[in-house]
Amino acid sequence: MTEKKSCTEILVTSGLSVIKACQMTALTRSVYYRQCIDWKEKDRLVITAIQSVLAKSPQAGFWKCYFRLRFQGYHFNHKRVYRVYCRLGLNLRRRVKKVLPKREKQPLSVTKMANAQWALDFMHDALYCGKRFRTLNILDEGTRECLAIEIDTSLPTERVIRVLERLKEERGLPKQIRVDNGPELISINLLNYCEGHSVKLVHIQPGKPTQNGFIERFNGSFRREFLNAYLFDSLSQVREMAWFWQQDYNDERTHESLGNMPPTAYRKQLENSNDLLS
Repeated sequence: MTEKKSCTEILVTSGLSVIKACQMTALTRSVYYRQCIDWKEKDRLVITAIQSVLAKSPQAGFWKCYFRLRFQGYHFNHKRVYRVYCRLGLNLRRRVKKVLPKREKQPLSVTKMANAQWALDFMHDALYCGKRFRTLNILDEGTRECLAIEIDTSLPTERVIRVLERLKEERGLPKQIRVDNGPELISINLLNYCEGHSVKLVHIQPGKPTQNGFIERFNGSFRREFLNAYLFDSLSQVREMAWFWQQDYNDERTHESLGNMPPTAYRKQLENSNDLLS
């Protein structure tokens, strides 16, 4: 409507009569002669009242906001309040950014002991058809042993806890798990689980993946030697092939950092040396 009025005014300025200009732009003369009123000035009282309510309760929806205004003594019609509420863009969903607690830089020191310190991270890839999937990789930092590669289209916090429960039955939980700040890893459910099992959850600083260097090094090998090396038709195929790759990684693939030994052999060597010391 504002564009039509602007076009009509241009035609009138060019020399056409108001009647002719309105006919050409399909605008009624009553609208042409009506003075434009700034809605913000007209509804300033309503805007101020709404903003005062939202200043105290930012998450209040329309009806909560409206009844608060009524309780405070304002007698605005709900249609007027809703019109102003929508013009202010308050009917749109407001995303609230979750503020992370301050993360302290943790030294990447590792105890040469099996099952003492783990690292956990996610990766993603796609099947040949384009369907995307994620992998949850868990690594023993002391022995560089791959403990789990969980694969699915979605891996929420509950799935992470389920994998940890499975590893707990197989070999017990560690004293520490190093993770980043992904939504699954800052969940209150995971924090409560680790606290209940006396596991220290060490979060690295945001944007500092090198602080979780062991799992990042593993992810690089997993990407080059597995994810980028094959085309996958189904999730079941990915799971089966990943299991065989994990066995080879742990039992056959040598690591320079372990004295050119596979992780499994290195773990047995550590256990034997600890038995001799004890």
